[in-house]
Amino acid sequence: MSAEKAEEAISTLVELGLTEYEARCFVALTRLPKGTAKEISQVADIPRSRVYDTIERLDRNGLVDVQQTDPREYKAVSVETACRRLREDFDSRISAAENALTQVEEPASQEDEGMWAISQPEHVTDRIVSFLEEAAETIHLVVADASVVDRRTRKGLVAAVDRGVDVHVEVPTTDDRDAFESSISTDDIVVAPDLETTAAVYDERPGQLLVVDGRSIVAVGIKESDLPDVVQETAVWTYGNDHGFAAWVRTLLDNRLEQYADDRTDGG
Repeated sequence: MSAEKAEEAISTLVELGLTEYEARCFVALTRLPKGTAKEISQVADIPRSRVYDTIERLDRNGLVDVQQTDPREYKAVSVETACRRLREDFDSRISAAENALTQVEEPASQEDEGMWAISQPEHVTDRIVSFLEEAAETIHLVVADASVVDRRTRKGLVAAVDRGVDVHVEVPTTDDRDAFESSISTDDIVVAPDLETTAAVYDERPGQLLVVDGRSIVAVGIKESDLPDVVQETAVWTYGNDHGFAAWVRTLLDNRLEQYADDRTDGG
């Protein structure tokens, strides 16, 4: 193991909850068949006086074995065993946090008033999926760029259809419609050619717009990044029906639905 890889392993173990000394001692032992406190101190580059209490904690966590020799010698458990025990410990902490948080008194109202921004692209889909999971009656998804609708969103739409939610999807092209129909069992996927002509504003253009149960709204904008074939997503969202943005979006999309219904009646 190179010094660079060793430092990377140490950093990762610290992120998983070990102290820096614990991580350094464990990584040092993975580089040795077995080692005394003096040898661990030299390889881990930590004071020898701190090795003993650090190894004791690692022993309690099942990450090292101790040989009762004079001087004592220590050996790291296998990487597979260590990762399994770290995973179990991490899952246990998550469960403890979840149990504690459920005991915290919640506010009387669960509604988030006003508009909220999402500036981290990886969090955009999280918000979309959470609203899809909460959908009870209707979902209206307007897609201006199908490339930003990822697997998790499509899976959320499928689940909503399966539990009886009325799902309506608008896409810009017939190819996009065929792609959605291949995975989502709903007849209400329509081609809206006007979505192909959405204009960019300050290098950002519409990506997708979601309205759930007439109140939960996510509006996503996208722009090209410096990386090839990679777009950056930002969004705003709201949960509620008591302010202008929600009222406007709901009304505009309801009008689109009415127009589609009229077109079907007229045979268009």
